[in-house]
Amino acid sequence: MSVTQLFVSLMLLALILLLSNILVVKFAWLRNFFIPGSIVGGVILLLLGPYVLGVFVKSPFADGGGLFPSYVLDAWADLPGLLINVVFAALFIGKPIPGIRDIWYRAGPQVVVGQTMAWGQYVLGLSLAILVLVPMLDMNPIVGALIEIGFEGGHGTAAGMAGTFSDLGFEAGADLALGMATIGIVSGVLVGTLMVNIAARRGVINPGDTTNSAQRAKQEGPSDAEQEDFHTELAQEKGTTDPLSLHLGLVGVAILLGWLLLSGFQWLESVTWARDGGLEIMAHVPLFPLAMIGGVMVQLLLARCGWERHVSQRLMSRISGTALDFTIVSALATLALTTLGDYLLPFLMLAALGILWPVLVLVFLAPRVMPDHWFERGISDLGQSMGVTVTGLLLLRMADPKNDSGAMETFGYKQLLFEPVVGGGLFTAAAPPLIAQFGPGPVLILTAGVTVVWIAFGLLYFGRRVPGRGQGRWSPKQA
Repeated sequence: MSVTQLFVSLMLLALILLLSNILVVKFAWLRNFFIPGSIVGGVILLLLGPYVLGVFVKSPFADGGGLFPSYVLDAWADLPGLLINVVFAALFIGKPIPGIRDIWYRAGPQVVVGQTMAWGQYVLGLSLAILVLVPMLDMNPIVGALIEIGFEGGHGTAAGMAGTFSDLGFEAGADLALGMATIGIVSGVLVGTLMVNIAARRGVINPGDTTNSAQRAKQEGPSDAEQEDFHTELAQEKGTTDPLSLHLGLVGVAILLGWLLLSGFQWLESVTWARDGGLEIMAHVPLFPLAMIGGVMVQLLLARCGWERHVSQRLMSRISGTALDFTIVSALATLALTTLGDYLLPFLMLAALGILWPVLVLVFLAPRVMPDHWFERGISDLGQSMGVTVTGLLLLRMADPKNDSGAMETFGYKQLLFEPVVGGGLFTAAAPPLIAQFGPGPVLILTAGVTVVWIAFGLLYFGRRVPGRGQGRWSPKQA
């Protein structure tokens, strides 16, 4: 593939992102369901590609599919695995990283709920794989990891792990995970909105007009604190000759550090336990979770040297968000619908479990481990575990438009003890290789043990601080 062909492929993605954002602005129902423009654009390209339009209409290109030549489809298929590294590398750069003790004190209960949701998704998925999907439907046991990868990890993680699935002989895994992520983000908004309205009617929360709180917040504009942060970051950007170049360079450094870490771990594995055909785990782990660790290292170095004032969190978020948009659009554009059709029954079974588990954790565990504002804090975890971080924040904004509970801050702190492990972290990347090497049974035992430990720890440690020990979970919240 030439540079010109790659450029054409990227420009087509940029044009479809422009069109999709215009559609989101024009059609209120897309905004009401919080459907991102990247997903709208990806669906449009999917419909115009080889698996929909290409089935009925002959492509104008001899080696293409739908309305696109083959080199465009090939470029789009490779982009997610590359751009996801940018998304995760930029995740923590520019954000203050407080001490572990401070994070744990403020966000510990939320960490418990989020970790329980994530690890429980492995338990349910692997149990279904062992009992039904593998023996009855002859599926690859790695299918048991798809709930967490698709729901908790989202489209970016699902797309970024395509190479891992292929290496492990489960090529259908990438398409199934992308489909799972799509179901997750839609069901996260629908189920989460339903839960917010139920909580409001029962007096658990008092958000006012829950159906229009997010739209009203947009109309009201940024708060004074948000405007102050904006002006502060503008001043930071003026301190450099070219802010975008600087920030892209920092992302590059983070990815380089992640690559060095991954290469080091792979070398260590090759000369120790994987020697002479032994166990291989790191050989199948993608780069992006290590790039995220590289980003943390870059941020710690900036803070240590006093250079963090030159880094804009706003601009770094834009870089990460743009890379994520291109990742999602290109991944959905190359989604093989025939794969979803071939595995429709197991796909629906996994999706149903993925929706049920976070709801159960929110209703039964959250009020028993969170000492205050359990619903506001728990609904953000539910949104994240069924879609992406943005879904969690949107549901939190609906439940608590003015952030009276302080759940916005605890949700942010919780990410520092959450995302490095699950939701696109190290274990998310390592789970498929672990299942391939040891089988689903041992990994099920491991994840079930971790889930039980988190639940027990939450009830015994944080539960002591809960008034009434979480009784009356749907009664009005305590003062």
